[in-house]
Amino acid sequence: MSRQYRPRRSCLAVPGSSEKMIKKAQGLPADQIFLDLEDSVAPSAKPGARVNVIAALREGDWTGKTRVVRVNDADTEWAYADVIDVVKYAGDCLDCIMLPKVEKLAHIQWLDVLLNQLETSLGLPAGSIGIEAQIEGPSGLSVIDEIAAASPRTETLIFGPGDFMAAMHMPALTIGAPGSSGHDPFDSVLMSIAVTARKYGLQAIDGPYALIHDLDGYRAASTRAAAYGFDGKWVLHPGQLTTANEVFAPTQDDYDKAELILDAYAYATSDAGGGLGAVMMGDEMIDEASRKLALTNAERGRRLNMSRTTRFEPSSA
Repeated sequence: MSRQYRPRRSCLAVPGSSEKMIKKAQGLPADQIFLDLEDSVAPSAKPGARVNVIAALREGDWTGKTRVVRVNDADTEWAYADVIDVVKYAGDCLDCIMLPKVEKLAHIQWLDVLLNQLETSLGLPAGSIGIEAQIEGPSGLSVIDEIAAASPRTETLIFGPGDFMAAMHMPALTIGAPGSSGHDPFDSVLMSIAVTARKYGLQAIDGPYALIHDLDGYRAASTRAAAYGFDGKWVLHPGQLTTANEVFAPTQDDYDKAELILDAYAYATSDAGGGLGAVMMGDEMIDEASRKLALTNAERGRRLNMSRTTRFEPSSA
């Protein structure tokens, strides 16, 4: 099965127990919606939330959005029924299952086998439902390579800061905001997730920032994740959507520059350009490494259907 790229700049969390929020989410400019059956749903409300989620997938208008359901973690009493019911009754309207608290390889293997069985029995295309793996503790982080490589279905690695902070006994009380201790304790975690994601061709997604009205703090957290190469971040409130969509997309100037670098380097290495391996573009020297950097940023812009505002002229090379 081939892994496909899905836009995930903004991943909006929607409690499966709230029909009002599910309906509102359909009209919001989020790249991804995940209907939640886990932390945002009280234990007594989980069966009803499952029914809501199935109905929303089947009857809602999710045009242009990646459709995801976060089930309960594999060691709970609800996980099996979550997966069985959601896929059985709405599998053809679903892009991915998000599995929280992935602490060991067996968690991903269990979900992969179950999805294989369901797709076969229901006549769904093999591998059509992807997996998003949420890393939320030291056990999961310690075997992140094995988790990332466990299934060709896996599309993303997600950082879950709340449970991670609790597991690490961090002296902070706000999810996604580790406090000001002179350094950022998330740095090494974000780098580990980003490196592993790129190693296995996955997307890296940052988790929530719970101070929903602190947009400056949310932007700072998003910018930090983007600097590590993350593809997007969770959104807990519609007010965070614009920031996520901006931060995890190239600016117009950066997109234009990336395309210009690609054009200039292609021309320089051609016979017409002299077959050069390095060339000046303005005040900057560009070479093969520059081309790779530019291609990454250009592809991000192309996937978002950005349009160029500048064109390369050989006479300016």
